[in-house]
Amino acid sequence: MRTVLITGASSGIGAACAQVLAGEGYKLLLCARRADRLEALRNEIRTQYPDIDIHTFTLDVRDNEKVKEAINSLPSEWQNVDVLINNAGLSQGLDALQDGDTDDWDRMIDTNVKGLLYVSKAVIPLLKESQQAHIINIGSIAGKEVYPNGNVYCATKHAVDALNKAMRIDLLPFGIKVTAINPGMVETEFSEVRFKGDKERAKNVYNGIVPLSGLDIAETISFVLSRPAHVNINDLLIMPTAQATGTVVVRK
Repeated sequence: MRTVLITGASSGIGAACAQVLAGEGYKLLLCARRADRLEALRNEIRTQYPDIDIHTFTLDVRDNEKVKEAINSLPSEWQNVDVLINNAGLSQGLDALQDGDTDDWDRMIDTNVKGLLYVSKAVIPLLKESQQAHIINIGSIAGKEVYPNGNVYCATKHAVDALNKAMRIDLLPFGIKVTAINPGMVETEFSEVRFKGDKERAKNVYNGIVPLSGLDIAETISFVLSRPAHVNINDLLIMPTAQATGTVVVRK
C-alpha cells in the first residue's frame, strides 16, 4: 500500500486527488493551510472509504522552517512516503507588469516556487527509501507560454517546468520518478483566488465552455502513478477540448 503526501489538499485538484487515490487504496497524508477544510475532507473520505488511513496536518508551504518541522515530526508510521504531489499553488491578480502589486508577486513566488522547493527538499529523503517513489508537480499551460497580464504567474509556472526537468535529472540515480501535470482551464477556486474573492468575475472565466475539473486532473494523475516501474511520464499537458492555448478558447 503506497502512501501519498498531497499539499494544498483542502480543495480543488488536491482534494480530488485525495478522493480518487483513496478509492485506489492509498494511505493519505494531506496538508493545507485551512484546518477546517482538511477536517471536512477527511470526514468525507472516511465516510466513503472507512478502511483508508488518513493523517492530516496544517501547513503553509511558504514557511521553510514550518515545512521542515512538519515533515520531521511525522509519526513514525507515516514516514514511509512513496508519492509527493506538489499541488499547492495560486495566482494573484491579472495586471500588466507595470501595474502589478508586489505583494501579489511575493505570494505567487513564495508559494508556487519556493514552497514547492521547500516541501520537495524535506520529503525527498523519505522518498529515497521507497521502491516506488514518484513526485508529481502541478504546473500549468502558463508554464508553457506567456499570455497578456500573466507575467509573474507565468514566470512561476515556467520555474515549475524547469524544476520538474531538473528533478528528473538529479533524482534519476535514486530511481525516483518525476512528472509534471500541466492543466489548462480547470474550474476550481483558482480564478476566485486570482480575483481575490470576486465570484462573478471568476465565474465569467468559464462561461460558454466546459472546463476541466479537479477530478479530470486527479484521474490523470492516477493513470500516471499506475504505470509500471520502467515507465515514467515526464511531462503532460491537458486542456479542455474548447481550449487550444492559454488565450485561444471557443465559447458557445
